[in-house]
Amino acid sequence: MTNKIKITVVGSGYVGMSLAVLLAQFNEVIVYDINSSNVNKINNKKSTIDDTDIKDFFSKKELSLNATIDKQTAYKDANLVLIATPTNYDPYDNRFDTRSVDDAVKDALDSNPDALIVIKSTIPVGHTKSLQKRHETDRIIFSPEFLREGYALMDNLYPSRIIIGSKSRDGKLFANLLVQSAEKKNIETLYVNPTEAEAIKLFSNTYLAMRVSFFNELDSFAMVHNLDIEEIINGVCLDERIGGGYNNPSFGYGGYCLPKDTKQLLANFDQVPQSLIEAIVKSNSLRKDFISDSIIKLNPKVVGVYRLIMKKGSDNFRESAVIQIIERIKSKGIEIVIFEPTCKEPNFLQSKVIKSLSDFKNKSDVIISNRKSKDLDDVLEKVFTRDLFSEN
Repeated sequence: MTNKIKITVVGSGYVGMSLAVLLAQFNEVIVYDINSSNVNKINNKKSTIDDTDIKDFFSKKELSLNATIDKQTAYKDANLVLIATPTNYDPYDNRFDTRSVDDAVKDALDSNPDALIVIKSTIPVGHTKSLQKRHETDRIIFSPEFLREGYALMDNLYPSRIIIGSKSRDGKLFANLLVQSAEKKNIETLYVNPTEAEAIKLFSNTYLAMRVSFFNELDSFAMVHNLDIEEIINGVCLDERIGGGYNNPSFGYGGYCLPKDTKQLLANFDQVPQSLIEAIVKSNSLRKDFISDSIIKLNPKVVGVYRLIMKKGSDNFRESAVIQIIERIKSKGIEIVIFEPTCKEPNFLQSKVIKSLSDFKNKSDVIISNRKSKDLDDVLEKVFTRDLFSEN
């Protein structure tokens, strides 16, 4: 590989979009996606995701970045193929659905057997080795991402660390591309085997889910016993071994990564004794039950849901904790109305989406909000939230 190489990014979600913009500063990048709308956005210098830094890069930087829906155009001249397609957890198979990744690997190698394949999608532990064996090549490597919704490019520009699931020359060349494009200096870079890299990704996210669950269960305890939860959390977190961060109570963890990654890790424990990983998954469900019951006890006729998104700066409400809470409340015959500007449909989960914020406030007896908002300052007496620190 030369200093300026041809890179194909498969997928234009959080991972793919942020990586494409990051690497297009110094390389020729083409995004391949089957979604023509996303392809058109990229070719018109628009982001496919809600990310302020990506929008800023499009407006201010010279990026060598294009997109296509044509498979052959995407793969034929690529030196490097980055796969960033979604791998949702399949509860029936009890594992990630990796078909999009597997198909992309096959298509890339069929079109361009000399390309280096780097998987950025989250996959089960051991999956990279199975792909290497299937395709009889060691030029398929895995490199996990650790991104926050709304800050995906920022987390690539200032990464906590770079993990490369390969100790080969190819792995080091790919790491150099990430370092070259980042703004942070002296980035900790770890070269490990691919299976260890897969485990790092799943255990990292499961640890974060565990911490969220811990402080949520602490909050549940404080609610039942009428204790000052903020005083307790501040006192607990003053211990430097515990520290702050990821200690703000919520309705439960959700989003793209934590729910599915914890379940996948639990599935990978099928022949290993454990109780903690299972408890982390179960705790999240129990928290939603507790929050739902707390709202139902208020005896509202109409519950307003302020935003389906999990947190500020996000445009995603897939796997949002509030969705399960909506379902639980509706099962008791309580009417639900929703205020969510990013939802274009008139109804969500058979509940009305109200476009006017003032109408939404007037209609609602209780307003549930996973995170505080100044939009609700004038109706605080109606608001139910567990947000203490106004942090995500």
